[in-house]
Amino acid sequence: MNISKETKIGILALTTFVILYLGFNFLKGQDFFTQENKYVVIYKDVQGLTAANQVSLSGMKIGQVKAVELIKGENNQVKVVLSIRKDLQLPEGTKAVLASDGLLGGKLIRIEMGRLSGKFIAEGGNLIASSETGVTDLLKEKALPLIQNLDSLTKSLRVVAKSFENTGIVVNGFVKNSDRSVGVLTSSLNATINENRNNLAGISANMKSLSSNLIETEKSLKPLIGKFNTMADSLNALKISEAVATTQKSLEGLQRIMLGIEKGQGSMGKLLKDDSLYTNLNRSVADLDKLLIDFRLAPKRYVNISVFGGKKTPPPAVK
Repeated sequence: MNISKETKIGILALTTFVILYLGFNFLKGQDFFTQENKYVVIYKDVQGLTAANQVSLSGMKIGQVKAVELIKGENNQVKVVLSIRKDLQLPEGTKAVLASDGLLGGKLIRIEMGRLSGKFIAEGGNLIASSETGVTDLLKEKALPLIQNLDSLTKSLRVVAKSFENTGIVVNGFVKNSDRSVGVLTSSLNATINENRNNLAGISANMKSLSSNLIETEKSLKPLIGKFNTMADSLNALKISEAVATTQKSLEGLQRIMLGIEKGQGSMGKLLKDDSLYTNLNRSVADLDKLLIDFRLAPKRYVNISVFGGKKTPPPAVK
């Protein structure tokens, strides 16, 4: 059977196209010899996730992203279809975490298995969507406030620099005026000193003579001051000795009185040492008490008033 050249070229071109197609899809991660299950995940933001991105479990590739579609009319959510090896059964509660793939900012889906409860997600079922902040995102979050602060700091420094420029002009003018003022003041002082040089010399001579006179006066006053000090000391000593002598005499008299009282001399001593006065007073009080009781019980014994001249015998006295 003869085959024409055109047929051979067509077969070769078709075979080449099929090989290229299969090779391209294989390089994209599609495996034509492994059976896979498809699962659906709904994200609010896929952050640049595209089809053919890797799906991994514990760092090992187990599938890939099959499709990424925008759901219209549902807050612009994104539907992601995952193709995962069929021999891996996903229990209920499994999460599909959208994470960063390295420092270059690529994206992948990391599977976090749910608890083994005996129930598994069927093919075409939904996985729980979750997102993870990568290193690049963290750097962006930290860098943006820092850049804003640097920008505001730069603006503040510019304002301060402009203020310093104005301040420098003012300071330069002040320094120039100060130099002029100091020069004028110095020349005025020199002229004043030159004009009054003779007067200053006379004042200095007068001060010297006054100082010498004060020294002589001090020498004359020193003996007089010493005499006054001696006289004052004598007067003070005399007054103190008189006061001490008077106090001593008073103490001696008081001591004699106290000794007499202690021995029972005088009225105060008898009152303190002799108890006869206490005994007599106690007996008098008792008799007075009996008299008052008797007067209260039989007042007629002491006050006898008779209208008709009769006379009654008084009751017996209280003993």
